[in-house]
Amino acid sequence: MAKSRNIALIVAAFFSIYVIWGSTYFLNKVAVSELPPFMLASVRFTTAGGLIFVICRILGISLAITKRQLLNTTIAGFLFLTFGNGVVVWALKYVDSGFAALEISAQPLIVLLLMFFIQGKKIKPMSILGVVLGIIGIFLLVSQNALITREGSVMGMIMIFFCMLSWGYGSLFVSKADLPSNYFVNTGYQMVAGGLILLVSSIAFRETWTLPTSWSGSVQLSMMLLIFFGSIVAFTSFNYLLKAVSPEKVATSTYVNPVIALLLGWYFLDEEVTGQSIVAAVILLTGVYFINTKKTIMIFSRFTEKMGIDRP
Repeated sequence: MAKSRNIALIVAAFFSIYVIWGSTYFLNKVAVSELPPFMLASVRFTTAGGLIFVICRILGISLAITKRQLLNTTIAGFLFLTFGNGVVVWALKYVDSGFAALEISAQPLIVLLLMFFIQGKKIKPMSILGVVLGIIGIFLLVSQNALITREGSVMGMIMIFFCMLSWGYGSLFVSKADLPSNYFVNTGYQMVAGGLILLVSSIAFRETWTLPTSWSGSVQLSMMLLIFFGSIVAFTSFNYLLKAVSPEKVATSTYVNPVIALLLGWYFLDEEVTGQSIVAAVILLTGVYFINTKKTIMIFSRFTEKMGIDRP
């Protein structure tokens, strides 16, 4: 009976990291079509972080952290959520959700290169092949005339790249930072910190805030799904799977998320999926596969397990 329950939990958890994380690009695209990007991200993460704190109190989990941990979770919140996610939401005003998901799927490539340049880590031959394929895939993806000529698309692509750098550097930072040992508490503080900085950013850019009652039904639903499922359920599932199954199985979400995002964007938002995008996706994801050797996956899983967050 217990074994059947565990299998059911594992299946449900994989569904979460495959479908829910893959759908966050689509949900953000729907919401940002009506709401200012930094306001949207601020509401999402501040609310999700607050809910995590409430859950911790109900479960009797201590929220106490040191000053150093508070500083580190604030830095991580900025790198992952304020910049790494908030700017991606802004970029979704100008690029398709499926395109953004494909570009971000190159994140392991960025982390590997940062490890090489910042930490001096050697890149294994298989990973070098992955880097080459990844660069070719990215070039094919971003060099399409239909995308380049679209207003604001080039700036959107560039900003997504900087977001990937922010996530990559954040991964290196949290691997050595003093953070709360409980991943739920760690994530709660990161989300609240990132959300509050996004609030300041929203005010600085003079975004117009509106009450949820004035939002359309589709935006209200998208925000609810982003808060409860995209920020809490999928994250909890991710950390559960890191302990329940092998890391390389968890890493398969890297290949599934862009496919889900492309399908949702194509079906619901009429986003164009070109032949060149498909070729770029195959080459790029093949490169990511070669980068995700077993040892590399172990390194990435330790990063993400400690930072507590992995997707927009």
